[in-house]
This record gives sequence, structure tokens and C-alpha cells, in this order.
Amino acid sequence: MVDLQGQYAGIKDRVSASMQEVIESASFINGPEVHSFQKELETYLGVKHVIPCANGTDALQVAMMGLGLKPGDEVITADFTFAATVEVIALLGLTPVLVDVDPINFNIDLDAVARSITPRTKAIVPVHLFGLTADMEPLMALAEEHGLFVIEDNAQGIGAQYTFNDGRKMKTGTIGHVASTSFFPSKNLGCYGDGGAIFTNDDDLAHTIRGIVNHGMYQRYHHDVVGVNSRLDALQAAVLRAKLPNLDAYNAARRKAASAYTAAFKDIEGITVPSGFCGPEKGICAQCDCHVFHQYTLTIEGIDRDALVQHLNQAGIPCGVYYPIPLHAQKAYTDERYQEADFSVTNALVQSVISLPMHTELEQDQIDFITQTVIDFVNTHRNG
Repeated sequence: MVDLQGQYAGIKDRVSASMQEVIESASFINGPEVHSFQKELETYLGVKHVIPCANGTDALQVAMMGLGLKPGDEVITADFTFAATVEVIALLGLTPVLVDVDPINFNIDLDAVARSITPRTKAIVPVHLFGLTADMEPLMALAEEHGLFVIEDNAQGIGAQYTFNDGRKMKTGTIGHVASTSFFPSKNLGCYGDGGAIFTNDDDLAHTIRGIVNHGMYQRYHHDVVGVNSRLDALQAAVLRAKLPNLDAYNAARRKAASAYTAAFKDIEGITVPSGFCGPEKGICAQCDCHVFHQYTLTIEGIDRDALVQHLNQAGIPCGVYYPIPLHAQKAYTDERYQEADFSVTNALVQSVISLPMHTELEQDQIDFITQTVIDFVNTHRNG
């Protein structure tokens, strides 16, 4: 699914030199590499504050802690996403409110969000799923109308840009009140272990968060807020600094691969290729900066999706099902408030989505083999 070894070959010298500098300096925690990466990522994103931390899950949890959310406060997020998004809500004693997603772009359904707002609602967490921007402009307007925080889960979307109705562009993670991201190795910007970061343009919030990630300290042994131990180590920062200048090129390579996939699949009955938002308009996003294709995800209709997975595996083609079980059906997050009728899109997607290999090193002959294998199976097995 991801060729990290091939990607490493292109940056090997810089990674090796940077990591050697860290080892020789012995500045492993909050050293110069971490601070330099922070500044460089702030510049790339156009955001005032980047606060590095240990992983993407911590980033989302710390963002919520920084906002001062209290047990019992309701936080609305999408049902169709990885469990970390809802996990941290529950860990903090907040009340998760799961809602359905849009059938076209798989991101949070704004009508469902609006229906779920109550006097106890304090925040909305849109997920830029699979690398596609959520529809942020109307979401921010809805949040402002109700006095809610917006916490962007940008673990899959770093480098994507959202286009507003007036033509302005902003990178995902810089639009809401605060955002989190992950630097897990398979991410578009990934390190060689765990890592994450929080983004915000709010000076006071950034100050609070910087204390939280360091045991609540702003001055050594003075614990002003309840904090955690969540810091990006310098070796991982060295890797990320080597990769960051290449991020736009990496994302362009993913878009190129996505375009090739889409060209092969677009006229095949039973296969729906990825679509999304380009500002206010829906459409294919293979050439657009609103999608960075962390995953290339098809929707399969009239074919046994699980049989297709098995067929691809037998052909030596890796694939993934993200995600096979909706969050509202997970044992840890079941709630008597939820009605199956409220999750019709998610319930359909978990039965029909399949993600194909997507990374910066995909070559046309590989894409040809993958697409033809899928097409042959679909044409043979359509409607049973």
C-alpha cells in the first residue's frame, strides 16, 4: 500500500546527515531540529503556531484539552473515520455525537451536523478523510452561528487546500479554531516512528497547548495546567525536515497516480471513483489541490467487495478497507441514542469501499496491472 523504502531512496543522504547531527549533539528532546521543523511547517501551512507532539491521537486530545472542554460537553464528529477521532472524546469524559457522512465525498454531512446540535454541543470535529478537504466554509458558518469550536482532524489531509466561494485558498488545518495531524510513517508527511502536531492561529490557545504537551509546565517544575507528556523527538523531526520540502511534490505524485486510476475506472459499470469538493462545487478531484489522496478509495456496487479483496490479495496486490465497521457499531462507542436510519450512508460505505495502493513511487505499469486486475474481476462478477 505504501512504498516507504522507495521514497527513502530519494532523501537518504539528507535524512542520514540530519539524524547524525542529532545523535552527535545529543539534543534528543525539544532540540534544534524540533524547533526548526516547527518554524518550517508554520511557514508551509501559513499558520501562526505549530506545536509538535508525540502522535496524532495525542494531538487531537491536547487540542480538546486546550479548548477547556468539560466532561459532558457534546462533540460532533463523523461516524465514518478511524477510531482515534472519537476515542479522545471519550477519554476526556466528553460526549461523542456521531453523524453520517456525505455519499459523494465521504466527509461529515453538514445537514446531519445541524440536526445534532443541542445546548450541550461545544465542538465539531470534521475529518479531512482520505486526503480530501471537508466542506469548511459552511461548516465554519454553522459553528459561528451556534458559538461552537471547530477542531480539524487533519491526519490524512496535510497539504490539501480548501477554496472558498470568493476564491481564497487555505490549507487544511488552518481554517478551524485548532487542528491536529499525524506523522505516522504512512501519512503523506510521515516520520519513521510516531509523531504529531497541533496547529492554531490563536495565540492564547497556542500558549495553553504548549504547556499541556509538557506536563503543564511553562517554567521548569511550575505546573500551571494539567498536562501530559507528549513531545516530538528530535530524530523524527530530522526525518520530517528532510521530507517537508518534498511534500508538494509527493502530493502531486499521488494526484498523478489518482488521475491514472480514475482514467482507467471512470467508465466501468459498478465502480465509482473518488469525488469531492473544489470550493463550492462537487466534482472529480484528481487534478485539484483540494485532494492529496492519502487513500485512493473506490465504491463498488453490484459486486462482492470482500471477494474482490481476496482476489487482489491472491494476485499480490495490497488493498485496504477503510473502514469495515462504523464507529456507532463499535462496542466501545455504542449508544442507545443512535438509530441505524441515521447512518444509511456510512452503513452502505462500510460494505462497498476499497482502497488501492497509493504512494509517491507508483509507476504506470503497476497502476495498469492493478486497474486491469480490478476491472477483469468486476466485469466477470458483476451482480453476482
